Amino acid sequence: MTASPLLATALVGVGGALGAVSRHAVGIRVEGRRSVLVVNALGSFALGAVSAAPIGSTAALLLGVGFCGAFTTFSSFAVGTVRAASETGVRAAATVAASNLAAALAAFLLGSLLVAESVG
Repeated sequence: MTASPLLATALVGVGGALGAVSRHAVGIRVEGRRSVLVVNALGSFALGAVSAAPIGSTAALLLGVGFCGAFTTFSSFAVGTVRAASETGVRAAATVAASNLAAALAAFLLGSLLVAESVG
């Protein structure tokens, strides 16, 4: 079933609201730049799982686009990388950026592989 434009918008909105609140909750529990790494890795894992799961387009809109899109945070990643460059140097900032990207990619692959193995 394909969602109507209004339903699709509502699904993304609800998922986005839940993702944003969840992102904030992680930020309270995990301080500093580590929180960005944690949410991007967790969100990438979840998106990998959603991408590999045999779910319909409505669930993909709610979970993938809405929740994972709002939960993960590229803008905070960018700000944190620039701050790291000014506070600790370009090399440290490059390490933060590379670590974040590597963790997100690995988590996405792990999430998709785990789901693909369990359903296939």
